Amino acid sequence: MRLMLLALTLGLATSTAFASGEHAGSHSSADAADVDRTIRFEAGDMWFEPEGLDIAPGETIRFEIVNTGNLEHEFVIGDAEAQAAHRKMMQEMSGSHGDGHAGHGGHDMAEGEHGGVMPAVTIAPGETAELVWTAPGNVDTLEYACNIPGHYESGMSGNIDFQG
Repeated sequence: MRLMLLALTLGLATSTAFASGEHAGSHSSADAADVDRTIRFEAGDMWFEPEGLDIAPGETIRFEIVNTGNLEHEFVIGDAEAQAAHRKMMQEMSGSHGDGHAGHGGHDMAEGEHGGVMPAVTIAPGETAELVWTAPGNVDTLEYACNIPGHYESGMSGNIDFQG
């Protein structure tokens, strides 16, 4: 009996670790009761739909991002400065990936003007990823973007405007 409970406990702990996502610290610990609304995104080949968002400060959003394209994408939230820094790092790393991107090769996400690691997920073609995020109360605008080399430049970005 004890052996079975130990195996069950280890199995649950392992599946929880794997479910946490590609980027450390990118997901909120909010449960379904804490989410104010769900926004479904579509990531196609070099575009996001919707193209912009209006969100209230403090609102907790569950993003469901469906990759309907043929390429791997990422969905990263941050200020313009942090996005640019992350994009530059991605370009510098592009020669060393060899695997197309796969979880950012273990690199850290840029920190924005307002501190903290930028929330992000990587989405393989045909897959869906989820990101739960609470909007900060001290900004007017943030961006969401795919910073894989060439993707942002091709239009994979949008603004999050905060409505008080």
